Amino acid sequence: MNYWLITAVICAYIIKGICGFANTLVFSTILSFRSNNINITPVELITGFPSNLIITWKERKSLSSKVWVPLSCLVIVGSIPGTILLKNGDTTLIKIIFGFTIVFVGMEMFFREVQKEKLTSSKVVLAVIGIISGLLCGLFGIGALLAAYVSRTTSNSSSFRGNLCIVFLIENSFRILIYTLTGILNLSVLKLGIQLLPFMFIGLLIGIFLAKRLKEKLVKKAIIIMLMFSGISLIVNNMIQM
Repeated sequence: MNYWLITAVICAYIIKGICGFANTLVFSTILSFRSNNINITPVELITGFPSNLIITWKERKSLSSKVWVPLSCLVIVGSIPGTILLKNGDTTLIKIIFGFTIVFVGMEMFFREVQKEKLTSSKVVLAVIGIISGLLCGLFGIGALLAAYVSRTTSNSSSFRGNLCIVFLIENSFRILIYTLTGILNLSVLKLGIQLLPFMFIGLLIGIFLAKRLKEKLVKKAIIIMLMFSGISLIVNNMIQM
């Protein structure tokens, strides 16, 4: 098995264990330097599904239908054009878009961290974030924009994790179906994803272990900086190739 893949999975789910999300960003960022997103996204989808299922079940008492139902619908709507772009889009251009996405998400996460007052929810913002997030999920499996919104509409970490992961779970289920129908997800990808599951669990356990011993804000800031630099690097490298 490719050791680069194993490293990407372990690193991604260490972050998942610490923060509760951002595993897709880390996984895709590491592998985007060596592979196209159409070969990356479906593999991460297979490895990510079990973690979202586990967290959703664990936090089921904190779920709020007012939060996850409309977001799930909007994400599914956005996933369709995102999947089409993933299958037929220019790979270099997609990587540049992905780089800008990482930088944007990193900036949003940073300003959310320093924001003292909790912003009120907006139906317009919900609709925009939901559709854009669905587009990004279809292309890259990225759900960080959803995390940015859910963090503003939930009152505690259990509610945040539960509502976010049930949206991921529904979106994952829909994307598995549509990826299969379009040929993006095939038997070889499924086998690879299943082979990587043990490394996903290893990374997740390490992340949960570290989360109990590290300051949460310090870890989040380090992740934000790492993601932003990775995004800038992807943009520069692929613009040079155009």
